[in-house]
Amino acid sequence: MVRFTSLIVALSLFQSCSIAQQSESEWTKQRMQLVEKLELEGISDVATLGAIGKVPRHKFVPKSYRSHSYENRPLPIGHSQTISQPFIVAYMVQALKLSKKDRVLEIGTGSGYHAAVMSEVCEHVYSIEIIPKLGEGAQEILSELGYKNIDVKIGDGYIGWKEHAPFDAVILTAAPPKIPQPLLNQLAVGGRLIAPVGVNWQELVLITKTETGFSRKRLIPVRFVPMTGEAQNDN
Repeated sequence: MVRFTSLIVALSLFQSCSIAQQSESEWTKQRMQLVEKLELEGISDVATLGAIGKVPRHKFVPKSYRSHSYENRPLPIGHSQTISQPFIVAYMVQALKLSKKDRVLEIGTGSGYHAAVMSEVCEHVYSIEIIPKLGEGAQEILSELGYKNIDVKIGDGYIGWKEHAPFDAVILTAAPPKIPQPLLNQLAVGGRLIAPVGVNWQELVLITKTETGFSRKRLIPVRFVPMTGEAQNDN
């Protein structure tokens, strides 16, 4: 009887492991399908596509929405915030033209997914989240997944992270009425900043710091949650 019970337990554990493996295999399949869709939509940077194909987006999505993880759309993550549409994540990372030597400042950690994608194509990501529970949750997930080149802190991203400046790139994942001056100041010469800018409607703007000032390029219309904190005083 003991042997029979032990056999049942062993078979149950084996079955559970098999289901888990099948599940991860299915997630991987869905990620590859997402990469193919992004290529069709114009994402061509190999490193960016590789990062999207590697980072497990479902780990950053609440369980109630997890079945939609690899659909090309934003999803709620609580606190009136969302995890961005994969196309937008890929588009912004591609536009920054990141290299393995780049140090990136991210304003708006959110779920941590965007930081994870960038960490696959750059040297280090410094990310700031104004909502404590989101920032703490992102830290926990990133740690569980083994990301060691991402630092997250809780605070108002408006003022940047001066101790680690200058940055090769700055990315905003929430929309300010205008670009905060401290973030421009913390860009290295040749550095790029990308952000959704606007109040009632927004567009992605790419700014490059030159020896003499800044060049500005308007990209595509987008819709992001508004940047909170000090940025609201810029209205």
